[in-house]
Amino acid sequence: MKKFLLTASALVLSCAGTLSANAQDIKGDATAGAQKNALCVGCHGIQGYHIGFPEVHKVPKISGQGAGYIRAALNAYKSGERKHPSMRTLAASLNDQDIADLAAYYESSGSGVNVPATAAEGSVKAAELMAKGGCTSCHGANLSKPIDPSYPKIAGQHADYLYVALRSYKINEKPMIGRSHPVMAGIAKQFSDKEMKVLADYVAGLPSEIQTLQRSRVK
Repeated sequence: MKKFLLTASALVLSCAGTLSANAQDIKGDATAGAQKNALCVGCHGIQGYHIGFPEVHKVPKISGQGAGYIRAALNAYKSGERKHPSMRTLAASLNDQDIADLAAYYESSGSGVNVPATAAEGSVKAAELMAKGGCTSCHGANLSKPIDPSYPKIAGQHADYLYVALRSYKINEKPMIGRSHPVMAGIAKQFSDKEMKVLADYVAGLPSEIQTLQRSRVK
């Protein structure tokens, strides 16, 4: 398993470096990003907000998320590697500078919580599944310090979103659901849906640097 993770991680980093070298050179401006997030806050700026299509789940917390991951995710929606109709439409409207600015803004607006260096132990089953998936190998010992900027902080993320995200890596045949990622696809396929829910519930209960910032009322 460890050998698989190292090999797949190297593959992903190589591909990411080739495909987005120019985009990664663009410096993001958090102040500019705050002026470009009108479409983002319609979902990500409402605490407890659920999306109902193509699957029902809370929209993910992205304030405090790493800028590298936000860039990678938006580009994956833009290219179609992530099949989500509304996110793909939104991402397609953004240029590389827009993506860099939004990523910088959201990275700068985290919860301010100091998370422990190591994640607290969960149930015996959760610990077994975490070890099987090698989750800390990429997302860090506290699941908030990923080893590569393009990987997400996942500690404290909504459980239902985590479950849907994990399951999406196992889906290839549906036009509006699914994600293409060589590392996560191999990991997700090891787990049943029931096991993914155990993992999602455990991870969601951990202290988190990410949050949903409630948008201001529109006057």
